[in-house]
Amino acid sequence: MPKMRIGLGLANLPFSSARAFWRFVDLCEDGDVDSFWQTDRLVSPLPQLEVMSTMAALAGGSSRLKFGMNVTVVPFRDTLVLARECATIDYLSGGRLLPAFGVGTDNAPEWQALGWDKSGRGTRTDEALDIMARLWRGERVTYTGAHHRYTDVAIAPLPVQQPLPLWIGGRSAAAVRRTAELGTGWLGGVESPEQVAPVVQSIRTASAAAGRPIDEDHYGAAFGFRFGDWDEPIVQATARVLTRLAKTSDPRRHAVAGDADAMLARVEEFRAVGVTKFVLRPIAHGDDDVLEQTRRLIAEVLPRVHGERTAQSERPL
Repeated sequence: MPKMRIGLGLANLPFSSARAFWRFVDLCEDGDVDSFWQTDRLVSPLPQLEVMSTMAALAGGSSRLKFGMNVTVVPFRDTLVLARECATIDYLSGGRLLPAFGVGTDNAPEWQALGWDKSGRGTRTDEALDIMARLWRGERVTYTGAHHRYTDVAIAPLPVQQPLPLWIGGRSAAAVRRTAELGTGWLGGVESPEQVAPVVQSIRTASAAAGRPIDEDHYGAAFGFRFGDWDEPIVQATARVLTRLAKTSDPRRHAVAGDADAMLARVEEFRAVGVTKFVLRPIAHGDDDVLEQTRRLIAEVLPRVHGERTAQSERPL
């Protein structure tokens, strides 16, 4: 079984200042957190960092931590600019970018707020991913499609990672096909282990049929966590959001509130269906709460997943 790795993600900005955000990044960097993940939103009722700017900042603000987007909505961005951004960030970070992409949800606020047309976003994304992968390999690209027209386009410098990872989000049939034909990995969002299982199996089948099987350790899942209990107001508020986003009547299958054993039990449920990468989101409010939840994850969970070097590597901020 491939080694399991755990990263931390933020859906919005729970911190009071940039200084507090960087304290969180330093905590992840100095602990054994595998990677940092930022949700992509152009329109949000809550303070939220722009994802590509954040990735660029992390390239210079960390030295070990990997980082990615969970997930960048391809139709929201110019394909050539996005390809260059990813290549530049990977180059400047020495090969630590983990780019992940999706088509955007039907209810994303950007469609209505910006007057954008949702139709054709799947085809647009397929074209963009094909173009970006070719540019990252160093090809000169001439392309005529339904949404893109380029003539003799190339980028430099190229990404350090060759090939640059290309993870796909979503669990629709189109997302499965997209992962099998274009992606190098799959990253879930708010799915439960029961929802992830058929997606992983479908991607395995489809990618094998396409002659490009996805590596066994390139399947990821995400869930919220809190050292606490379900009766806490912040957990109840999160449960209401999860009920809406995941379209579920049992939000406990999409987040964990409890102790380290409860979190490890959920990790094991995902591992049993083929997931070895995890993006955990602290259910917390305010600087001190987020940092405390993260410290406990590093101290109590990560050593039992990543190995004993976690506890040895910790040092105070």
